[in-house]
Amino acid sequence: MAGLLVGLQIARAGDIAGTITLKGTPPKERDITPLKDDATCGKLHSDMPTTHFYVVGPKGELADVIVSLQDISGKSTGPSAPAVILDQKGCEYAPSIFAVQTGQKITVKNSDPVLHNVHVDPAQGSGNTLFNEAQLSGSPDKTYVPTKPEMFLKLKCDVHAWMFAWVSVFDHPYFAVSGKDGSFKIANVPPGKYKIQAAHRKAGAVTQEIEVKEGESAKADFTIEVK
Repeated sequence: MAGLLVGLQIARAGDIAGTITLKGTPPKERDITPLKDDATCGKLHSDMPTTHFYVVGPKGELADVIVSLQDISGKSTGPSAPAVILDQKGCEYAPSIFAVQTGQKITVKNSDPVLHNVHVDPAQGSGNTLFNEAQLSGSPDKTYVPTKPEMFLKLKCDVHAWMFAWVSVFDHPYFAVSGKDGSFKIANVPPGKYKIQAAHRKAGAVTQEIEVKEGESAKADFTIEVK
């Protein structure tokens, strides 16, 4: 009976999908000269590595935007969700922008032939714990589990000052990160009216109202202006 009820609940749910478009010309990305000049890390790149603050397609499609439903809490399925893999590769984090739920594991790998350290630096008062541990090349993965919601929680490597990643943490599963084509999809949203937010780490956030009808897909396109 419980399984039947869950199935019926999912059947009634709908999806939210859309595309994020950037308005304006983004600033030129900066060369990461210290990476290229590093005796070991520089050998891992044939070209000059650059920042990727604005990942934009030919028609303004904007990647790395965190899209989430607002004013929803206490519905995290994080403890049972698969771990998200954060790799240290080429002396950079991959991915540099991602999202998880509270209680969901972040597994950090070191695919480089150098020492890194995993330094999770929560905002003051966020409730998430500080984490700072060295990780040798070829050593076991590190695991970090955020317990509180936080937008753009910072991860960094103190050994390599140019290495950063940002994870947004939610206490519900209704979020997505836009891909290189600017598209996103939030699946299995219960019917109802919501406020939905699209947040870019550099360009800021925009919101709109949306209604998800039973068993139907809803569309939510966003335009974000360069700042």
